[in-house]
Amino acid sequence: MVRELAEYEKALHEVRAGEEQLREALFGERPAAFAHIAETEEGEVAGFALWFLNFSTWRGVHGIYLEDLYVRPELRGGGHGKALLRELARICVARGYERLEWSVLDWNTPSINFYESLGARPQDEWTVYRLTDEALAELGRA
Repeated sequence: MVRELAEYEKALHEVRAGEEQLREALFGERPAAFAHIAETEEGEVAGFALWFLNFSTWRGVHGIYLEDLYVRPELRGGGHGKALLRELARICVARGYERLEWSVLDWNTPSINFYESLGARPQDEWTVYRLTDEALAELGRA
């Protein structure tokens, strides 16, 4: 499904993670990320949410950063995405986390409409920056 998501986001060429890397990140001695799987009533895997903890210095508490939310196209509209987000919101409330955040591609109108229907609001005043590959290596060598 990671590859399916990358293909949907027109970024399949960026996928480098292998099965063993993901297994270690999710199920290793010190998990770095967590995942929830949505299934159909027949037990077919419908989608997933992959997340990790972040921290707000302004609020002084953890939150959840949703790295990936994916529901297979043929199963969209069946409530799987909402169920996954509801579970993450439930975790936030139960643990006293004050934020559930994620990014969405600006061209992904169906997802934006879905998120806004749940009460999520864009953080238009923030711009995401990222260091990767050579730029990250160069800065890290300095």
